[in-house]
Amino acid sequence: FEPGRIGSAKDAPYTLLNYAEILEPAYLRYFAETFRFGLVSSLVAITVSFPIAYSVARQRLPWLRKLAIGFFIGMMFLSTLVRVYALQLTFGSTGYARFLASLLTVSPNSRFYTELIVIFGLLHYLIPISVITLLGTIQNLNPRLIEASQVLGASRLRSHLSITLPLCVPGLLSAFLICFTLCLSAFVIPMVLGKGKVLFVSNLIYARFSEIADYPSGSAVAITMLMIALIAIYGITWLVSKRFSNQDQGRSS
Repeated sequence: FEPGRIGSAKDAPYTLLNYAEILEPAYLRYFAETFRFGLVSSLVAITVSFPIAYSVARQRLPWLRKLAIGFFIGMMFLSTLVRVYALQLTFGSTGYARFLASLLTVSPNSRFYTELIVIFGLLHYLIPISVITLLGTIQNLNPRLIEASQVLGASRLRSHLSITLPLCVPGLLSAFLICFTLCLSAFVIPMVLGKGKVLFVSNLIYARFSEIADYPSGSAVAITMLMIALIAIYGITWLVSKRFSNQDQGRSS
């Protein structure tokens, strides 16, 4: 990428300095923070979404099941700005969450409180998507497998841990990867709710392009983030698939 005047690459030498700058601590902090929030929010999202999706999929009343599915689909299409400013009011100076935080001796001006707001913002966006993603996997499960395990003496909890969860691993992995990808590309949520204390790589790319017009640096950050995200997603998929394939081979042998 070539440093030079905006819109001109003439007489600008090719250089890798823009990639070398990414190794500086200031840049690495953006990447570490983005992946940390992505992992935490994605894990919490699928943990919360799985029991919700299971209860919706196993709902015996068809009209209630359709109503729940319609609700989550509607939440998926709700504007991100509406969610963000609703959460900003909830956690703001006159919101109920700020009052609860004061009761728990959590300072509203602390970084922990700001990070909590960002995580809630991400979860508000991710949970409906996770529920819809997991619904298809859970609906394809044969409920007689659970009944058979309980007839053989297994408790309800053990039946779910030994039968339901292993069979839902592909759906859980898909939901996790979708949530993780959306977190890595989140822009409005950390920018508005983070209040300058929490910033993602997407915010850094925006600042490089729009605020200081350093297009080569912004492009280098964007390409680096894309490559790291692809490697991370491929690595997680490979590790989970290998682990469960080894378990299946052990059971069959």
